[in-house]
Amino acid sequence: MRTAVLLFAVLTLGLMAGLFYAYAGSVMPGLRRAADRSAVDAMQHINVAIQNPLFGLIFVGALVSTAIAVFQNRDRTDVAGPLLIALVLYAATLAVTFAANIPLNNRLDRLGAAARTDPERQRAEFFTPWVRWNLVRTVTSTGAFGAAAWALAEHGAYIG
Repeated sequence: MRTAVLLFAVLTLGLMAGLFYAYAGSVMPGLRRAADRSAVDAMQHINVAIQNPLFGLIFVGALVSTAIAVFQNRDRTDVAGPLLIALVLYAATLAVTFAANIPLNNRLDRLGAAARTDPERQRAEFFTPWVRWNLVRTVTSTGAFGAAAWALAEHGAYIG
C-alpha cells in the first residue's frame, strides 16, 4: 500500500507541476500575443473549464496522498524527509493559488462582459500579477514533484 500511495503522490504532483508549467511555457505566452479582448475572453473561459472533477481530484489528491505517504513512511527518514519537503512545497503552491491566482481569476470572472469594454486595463491588472504568481507555483510544484520522485527512488532502493 505504501508504494501505491507514494506512486499516486508522485503522479499527481507531476501532473500539477506540468499544468503550471504549461501555463508558464505556452498558455500565457500565447495569450500575451493575442489581442487584449481575445486574451481576456480566453482566460475567462479557461477559468470556467478548469473547474471540473478530474482537476479537483488531482489538485487535492496531490496534497492528501503526499500527506498520507509522509505518515506511512514516518519510520523511514530517507523516504519521509523528501516527502515532507514535497508536502511543504505543494502546500506553498496551494497557498499561492488560494491567496493570489484564484482571487485574480474570480475578479476577472466577476467582470464578465464588462471586461470586454476595457480589455486593455483588465489585461494589465490581471495578467502581470497572475503570470508572476504562476511562476512561483511552477517552481514550488516542480520542487514538490522532484522531492517526491526522490522519495520514490529511495523507497524503491529499499524494497528492491
